[in-house]
Amino acid sequence: MLLPSFCSSFKSRPFLSNAIFSSSSSSFSLLSCSPRLPLIRTSHAHSLSIKASSSSSSTAIADPEGIKINSVPTKPIEGQKTGTSGLRKKVKVFKQENYLANWIQALFNSLPPEDYKNGLLVLGGDGRYFNKEAAQIIIKIAAGNGVGKILVGRDGIMSTPAVSAVIRKQKANGGFIMSASHNPGGPEYDWGIKFNYSSGQPAPESITDKIYGNTLSISEIKMADIPDVDLSSLGVTNFGNFSVEVVDPVSDYLELMENVFDFPLIRSLLSRSDFRFVFDAMHAVTGAYAKPIFVEKLGAKPDSILNGVPLEDFGHGHPDPNLTYARDLVAIMYGENGPDFGAASDGDGDRNMILGKGFFVTPSDSVAIIAANAQEAIPYFKSGPKGLARSMPTSGALDRVAEKLKLPFFEVPTGWKFFGNLMDAGKLSVCGEESFGTGSDHIREKDGIWAVLAWLSIVAHRNKDKKPGEKLISVSDVVKTHWATYGRNFFSRYDYEECESEGANKMIGYLRDLVSKSKAGDKYGNYVLQFADDFAYTDPVDGSVASKQGVRFVFTDGSRIIFRLSGTGSAGATVRIYIEQFEPDVSKHEMDAQSALKPLIDLALSVSKLRDFTGREKPTVIT
Repeated sequence: MLLPSFCSSFKSRPFLSNAIFSSSSSSFSLLSCSPRLPLIRTSHAHSLSIKASSSSSSTAIADPEGIKINSVPTKPIEGQKTGTSGLRKKVKVFKQENYLANWIQALFNSLPPEDYKNGLLVLGGDGRYFNKEAAQIIIKIAAGNGVGKILVGRDGIMSTPAVSAVIRKQKANGGFIMSASHNPGGPEYDWGIKFNYSSGQPAPESITDKIYGNTLSISEIKMADIPDVDLSSLGVTNFGNFSVEVVDPVSDYLELMENVFDFPLIRSLLSRSDFRFVFDAMHAVTGAYAKPIFVEKLGAKPDSILNGVPLEDFGHGHPDPNLTYARDLVAIMYGENGPDFGAASDGDGDRNMILGKGFFVTPSDSVAIIAANAQEAIPYFKSGPKGLARSMPTSGALDRVAEKLKLPFFEVPTGWKFFGNLMDAGKLSVCGEESFGTGSDHIREKDGIWAVLAWLSIVAHRNKDKKPGEKLISVSDVVKTHWATYGRNFFSRYDYEECESEGANKMIGYLRDLVSKSKAGDKYGNYVLQFADDFAYTDPVDGSVASKQGVRFVFTDGSRIIFRLSGTGSAGATVRIYIEQFEPDVSKHEMDAQSALKPLIDLALSVSKLRDFTGREKPTVIT
């Protein structure tokens, strides 16, 4: 869609207050995916200690094949309940005595021994501040609990999609991901940790609930007395029957992408003199993947990669690929003589934004268009998708594709883990969230680079017979053709970040009370209520129930207003309002979304009394 009016003056706007960052930064070198033989070595690095939380000292409890295992006394720490994507807090919180160690030990206490004893685990992260120190803590506790081997990305770097891919390819028992995703990094900002299971999917609530329960009763940490491991070069370090292998974070993931997509087809597009491509890695983890994939394998020009070196503080930026925080890319794509195709990914590489020349593709449209074109443009789907799914707040554009293609369709709560069961059961191929997350069953995480490659495949397929000098079919052409076939779902999301939790919770409580009293036929201005509820989901595979997943007001014309509190931040509460309206009339498809949705936006603010409850006059981010 055309750039929303709120972004048209981004060049002159200062950063929002929560986008001003620490000045410290540290860079990592770009990683090569060329094969190298592992080097067997013994580490002599300085050992990182974990403190006993009382006057009691640690006690040796085992000495398996030369590894001394200490029992370190500790005490429960409040507030270690995971959100939709793991445990996220400020760095200074994780640096508190035993804060991270308690959660890691609580995880092992929550898993059946057969899920990790003498097993293989993967460890990776997005390169943010505190990852290097955290990696050593995780390795030592894993060894202390009897894990056989850890595979860790060089310098502790491995994108979230790559961790999922490596778990699946190497048949690992699971893996740790050190990331706060799209949240800012640095000493004053955010850090996070989550655990993915053996099929590469985020741990289910049944496990995360156990972890939280164990954090409330933990009394000891099992810590191997081993030195820090050198994570800067490839190779294997052995400690008795425990080993750590530092691996290239790109190679397994790149091999998977080559099996999913037609790389020669994409290369034929990127090598055209009349097609210009740009990818913004936002100084985040995909900087390690962009050069090997887009440049070395697919023939893009080296200068097409922006902000391609991962930094501990993301270059003082906010690694969230949207129109507000990816403003450098937006400026290029909406500038005079902008490139034909632009994309960005986030901190840990699982989110994406797709842009054409002067044109923004909404995430809701993106997943629908990928699904509609998957069979003809992407070899992985040559037999057709098995099913489609979206998160509840995501627009209904994907529903219409599922209906036309006669495919099974699922509406799930926000959180990628809800897609995993459907994938494992063979019911789902392509899925997405309006929060810039898109993916398929090639792994069990959303995947930013996968989405970029999917879009490049679609554009390349549409232009495969175009001769030099002929007008190419553009990103905007692809989207508008889709709208003409399926209709357009106008969609917008308003984010109010770091609101006072008390006021935000009171607002949701007020809305739930309003829902309980509502009935079909109630009038809301010019809109007539079809139903209102607090979304609940029963998993069709295992029967588990997720309740209170978002307050919905659905009107008779198909319009929707949805209110949620986000669980992915590290401080305060993020209030999210989602507004959607379907428009079948082609003559209205090129309206500005904010203009088309203004009556619904005004209604949402009025119904929720957001200003009264939060004191906020304007959203932090509009998508």
